[in-house]
Amino acid sequence: MIRIISCVLLLVGASAALGQDESRIQYLANEGVMVSHAETSILFDPLFNNSYGQYQLVPDAMREAIMTGTPPYDGIDAVFISHYHDDHFSAVDVLQLLKAQTGIHLYAPTQAVVALREVAGDSDEDVFERVTGLDLEYGDAPVEIITKQLTIDAVVIPHSGWPTARTDVQNIVFRVTLDDSSTVMHMGDADPRIVHFAADEEYWEDKRVDLALPPYWFFGTSDGREILEERINIRHSIGIHVPDKYANPDNVPAELARYEIFTRPGEGRRFRR
Repeated sequence: MIRIISCVLLLVGASAALGQDESRIQYLANEGVMVSHAETSILFDPLFNNSYGQYQLVPDAMREAIMTGTPPYDGIDAVFISHYHDDHFSAVDVLQLLKAQTGIHLYAPTQAVVALREVAGDSDEDVFERVTGLDLEYGDAPVEIITKQLTIDAVVIPHSGWPTARTDVQNIVFRVTLDDSSTVMHMGDADPRIVHFAADEEYWEDKRVDLALPPYWFFGTSDGREILEERINIRHSIGIHVPDKYANPDNVPAELARYEIFTRPGEGRRFRR
C-alpha cells in the first residue's frame, strides 16, 4: 500500500492563471461536475431531475447552457454517469443532450444505457454509436478505455447501504486522466468500507489521482477517511452529494466542517497534478 505522507493543498483560486499541468473543476449540483484541461472538457452526472427533497438541482440557466453548448459548456468531449438513480441521471435529458451535441461520447453503466434506449426512438439509433455501456458488476476486474484525449479507468464499488440495501445498483467509480495530465476520480455513491478497496490494492496504487470527488459521507466514517488518506493514492479531495441545507455554513456539522465540500452550483477550483 502507498501511504500518502504529505497532504499538500493543490487547489488554487478560480481566478489564478492555468498552467500547463493545471485543470479546472466546476460544480453543477449534487454529484454533477465539469472538469476541463486545455481544450478537453468532461461532465459527470450532469442531468437529473429528482432532488429527493434534500439535494440541489442544476440551475435552469446552467442546464440550458449545457444543452445548447453555450460557454463554458461548449466543446464537451464526454459525459460520465456513475449510476442509474434519479438524482444522478435523467435518460430523457441525456438523450436530448446527445442529440443536440453530436461531439459528446457517453460512458455509463448498462443499467443507464438500457433506460436511455427505452426513451429513444428509431431515429435515434445513430446516437448509440457514441455510447459506451459498461456491463460491470461488483468484483469484476477494472476496465481501461483510451481515447485521443482521455484515459478512462472504471470499476464497480457498491452503492452506499451495502450489503443490505441497493445491492443491485451498478455504481461505477471513474478515474479519468485528461490529455495525459491531470487525473480526477468521481466515486458516485460509493459505499465507504475498506473491504471494497482492499481487494485490488495494485489497481488503486497504480495511478496518482490529483482530485477525488467522494460522496461527503466518506468524511464521516473512519473507514471512509482511511480510504481517502491511505488506500486510493490521491492528492486532494472535495466532497459532493452534499445536502442543500449545508449550503448555509451554520448547518454544516462540526465533524464535516474541516473538510472541503461543494455546496454552491457554479463554484469552481483549479487543481494541478
